[in-house]
Amino acid sequence: MSQNAANQADVIIVGAGIMGSASAFFLRRRGLSVLLLERDQVGRFASGTNFGNVRRQGRYLSQVALATRSRGIWGRLPELIGDDLEFIPGGHLRVVYDPSRIAMLHEYARAPETAALELQVLEGAALHEKFPYLGPEVVAGSYAPHDGHANPRLAAPAFARAAMREGVDLQEGVEITQVTKPGGDFLVQAADGRRYQAPRLLITAGAWGSRLSSQFGEPVPIETHGPQMGVTEPLPYAFKEAVGVSSPLVSETIYFRQIPRGNVIFGGCFRTRPDLDTRLARAEPHGLLNQLTQLRRLAPALGRVNVIRTWSGVEGYIADDLPIMGPSSQVPGLYYAFGFCGAGFQLGPGVGDTMAELIATGRTDTPLAAFDVARFAQPRRESLAG
Repeated sequence: MSQNAANQADVIIVGAGIMGSASAFFLRRRGLSVLLLERDQVGRFASGTNFGNVRRQGRYLSQVALATRSRGIWGRLPELIGDDLEFIPGGHLRVVYDPSRIAMLHEYARAPETAALELQVLEGAALHEKFPYLGPEVVAGSYAPHDGHANPRLAAPAFARAAMREGVDLQEGVEITQVTKPGGDFLVQAADGRRYQAPRLLITAGAWGSRLSSQFGEPVPIETHGPQMGVTEPLPYAFKEAVGVSSPLVSETIYFRQIPRGNVIFGGCFRTRPDLDTRLARAEPHGLLNQLTQLRRLAPALGRVNVIRTWSGVEGYIADDLPIMGPSSQVPGLYYAFGFCGAGFQLGPGVGDTMAELIATGRTDTPLAAFDVARFAQPRRESLAG
């Protein structure tokens, strides 16, 4: 098979969101040549349209080690990649309205996995004294002092630029239609006829990940949703922490953060239904109306604000709310990192570092068993013969 050497590398990565771009950067740092392929533009979908939470608290306990690894990288990003992603470690506040959920906050704070988060659970008057902007219906909250928020529109492009400076070959506008392994190498084919070859393949294609993993016999039950996001006019800078409601009712789960320029970014309460084929995602007006009601409930000072922009994105949600991350269970040299269920932004740098370690060395100390694609393997039917 004749192959253009420019389209060969040690590793091909399909998808240049924050997962793919960070993986490319750290792989190149480990000395491997990398082709980073993106069907659209870097960070166009989930990576650039999310809320921007850099939080560890509230995650499934199986994710906390990965999130902690990532938090260490967030703390040194300017010196590492040469870009400021507007990371503000102002803390993260997770609040509840229902007194029956207070025990859940305490239980989570006592878990051994969350010890490094140094969570502080506050109730009643103590909570309102520390955070006087909270509405009267808030009965308790868990404060994570080392979490924060950052600008998602900057993240993936910054990692991609850093990766390119390290020697990564980034190609945008490359829609991958077929992935196979006809021999020792993977063959990755684009819709326009271009072909790429490498002995290792990493799929970081977000909501489209299962379309590629299925070609290797590893389909993943994934649904497409989008965040309902908005931003206000600039207001006096008063909210240093990112704040979110923990509730079993989606309609109550508002969250917001404020940037030093004064704008308040908010989301939650509603998910849109983007189209994977057209790649279009639209914010819904009725979702915005509920968000404004819930913002007023959470922080009454936000009861009368002007919203200047709304948007949505394309995110992949997996049936058990955990991502796919790690090696294929079927094909040597194949790796996955997709389906982060709307909560992947903080994890991005850690995912990149962990996947680079795994691909380059064959192992990692960061536990990934809960994210194994094999958990969705179809059971083999026993033969009825004999």
